[in-house]
Order: sequence, then C-alpha cells, then structure tokens
Amino acid sequence: MTKRFSAVVALQILSLILILGLTSLSARSQDGSAPFSISESPLPAPTSPVMDYAGVLDANTKQALEQRIIAFRDSTNPRVELAVAIVGTTGERPIFDYSLAVSRGWKIGSPEQDNPSALLFIAINDRKYFTQVSKDLEDELPDGLVGQLQRQYLVPALRQQNYGKGVSDTIEAYISTIKSRGIGEQTPPAGTTKQPRQNKGSVSICGIIGCLGVLFFVILPLLGRFGKKGRGGDDDDNWRGGGFGGGAASALPWIIGSVIANSGSSSSGGWGGSSGGSSGGDSWGGFGGGGDFGGGGAGGDW
Repeated sequence: MTKRFSAVVALQILSLILILGLTSLSARSQDGSAPFSISESPLPAPTSPVMDYAGVLDANTKQALEQRIIAFRDSTNPRVELAVAIVGTTGERPIFDYSLAVSRGWKIGSPEQDNPSALLFIAINDRKYFTQVSKDLEDELPDGLVGQLQRQYLVPALRQQNYGKGVSDTIEAYISTIKSRGIGEQTPPAGTTKQPRQNKGSVSICGIIGCLGVLFFVILPLLGRFGKKGRGGDDDDNWRGGGFGGGAASALPWIIGSVIANSGSSSSGGWGGSSGGSSGGDSWGGFGGGGDFGGGGAGGDW
C-alpha cells in the first residue's frame, strides 16, 4: 500500500514538472522570444536600407537617406551596401552582439567574394551605438577611424536628439571615406548625365542657324537664278512669282518650323531619358545576401 502510494505521488510530481515545462515553453513562444543566435537577426526582415523601429527619423530625412545609400551602392564596384537600424533597446543583450546578429541575419552585402558592407546600429533608449563593418570593408573603414567619425558626426547630434542629422552626416562621412580609400564611384554610363544632353541641345541650335544660313545665302539665290532662266522675267518677278515666290517661299515657314520642332523634340527627349535613368536607381530590391561580418567596427554611448 505504501509503495503504491509513493508511486502515485512520484507520477503526479513528474506530471507537474512536465506541465510547468510545457507552459514555460508556450509562454516563450507567445512572447516571440527564442534562443539568441549571433547569426540570426532578432529584428524582422528589412524593407529598406534604413529601418527606424524607434520612429525618430522624419519621413523626408529617411527617404533622402535611403536614396543616398541606394545611389552609392549602384555607383560602386564592387557594390558597397550600407544600412541603418535604429531600435529602442537591445534589452539585456550587449549592443555588439545584437548588431552583429542583425548584420549577419539581414545578409547585408553581396554574396560575391568581395562584398564590402556596413551597418550603423543605434539603440535610442540605451543611448548606445555601434557600426558593424564587414571583413571586406575593414581596410577602408578601420575600427579606429570608424570610432573617430562617430564621435565627430554622430555623438554630438545624438546628444541634441537631432537623430536625422547625426545619422545622415555619419553615413555621408562613411561614403566619403570609402571613396577616398580605394572604392570609388563608377563613371556614369553614357547618356545618363544631363551635361551631354545640354551639349546636344547646343549643337541643335547651331544646326538651326547653319540651316538658315544655307537657306538664305545659298538656296535662295540659286532658286532665284533658276526662276529667272525659266521665266525670262526680271528679278522682282522671279522673287514674287514662280521661281521661289510661288513654291519655295510658301514652303519656307514649314521648313523653318520643321527644323525647330525636330531640334526641340531631340533636346526634350534627351532630358527625359536622363530623368528616366535616374529614377530607376531609386529602387532598393533588398540586401545582396552576404552577411560576412567578423566583428569589425566600433561603438560607444552618448
């Protein structure tokens, strides 16, 4: 009887432990918490190279920053992917570990062998920041220089709660440094800049002047002589009559109008093509799929 009672009690205790364990696992699942991994992002998948989970950037600043990052990425070879992530807090997790997990989990950078990239990460409520630099960008952005640029451009603005200026100025400093240290912007493809289009418009104007000059100083005298020989009248009759006056004179406005219209449409089409080309670079398309971060970078607090 005693042994049987003891077995029942032991079974009840074991059942209670099992129930408590399952309840704890269920609560963790509902909270969304999961075992932390240094290679998996604790943040949702990004929809932009600038993710402001704390809501401290105004819409215009965020959009301008996104466009600048995308334009720089599209103009470099190898492509340099920069990113910004702003959160309220990293909880009890050190910002270095948290930001490294984000940079790896988001797979910032190209999957190619040479994949320079960086993530500027800020935790507003923790008053901490860290820039993760990929292995292939550490030569251009060494740890000491990253720390210096952050103290110069980021920290003063963060202390004044001017988050947009701090982030924008820091990203711009990174871009300037990267370009000056070996990863320069590519030469824009032919026909994508406005300057060649302006030159083309100037050539069209010169063409109009040249055509008018030929018309008045070469074609008109020839037509006048031709009319004179054909009709046998005096010069005045030839200018007013069948030689030039009857046919060519009536066509003169159409000739001039056609030349001007063609020139205008050519110039207009050139500017339109430039605009269309630039708008295509505004699309992001997600990060490249790299995530080759080894812990390079620097950070601090304010």
